[in-house]
Amino acid sequence: MVDEQERQLPIANVGRIMKQILPPSAKISKEAKQTMQECATEFISFVTGEASDKCHKENRKTVNGDDICWALSALGFDNYAEAIVKYLHKYREAEREKANQNKGTSTQDNRDEESNHESEEHTEQQQVGSTSNPSEFTVLDKGKSSFTKPS
Repeated sequence: MVDEQERQLPIANVGRIMKQILPPSAKISKEAKQTMQECATEFISFVTGEASDKCHKENRKTVNGDDICWALSALGFDNYAEAIVKYLHKYREAEREKANQNKGTSTQDNRDEESNHESEEHTEQQQVGSTSNPSEFTVLDKGKSSFTKPS
């Protein structure tokens, strides 16, 4: 029994997912949650097993999103496969944009930090010699620091 529970989705997560579609006043019995937990776990195992068989035949060790989409379609879940293909495409697109943005941002951040550091040093040098009133001070913008961000 312990092995079977370990391979199932957490019942709290299943309940949360079920509640999202129901009206706020609806109640879900423990039996309903357990039944859905078993069904969802079996469905995931069924689709993943089909995808894994495909990978094994192709001498690959890693099951990827495309394999899951193929398995859904091969098992007759075409509507799910189409939805997952769209999701997978959007997910990959977002990941590419994120990676490109990080590359551009880190390069730009380095340039900005170098420029800010040089500018602050120049400003500090000018202020040291030009302050006529000892009570005068310069307000620095928040976030502009000569310290570099840890990588």
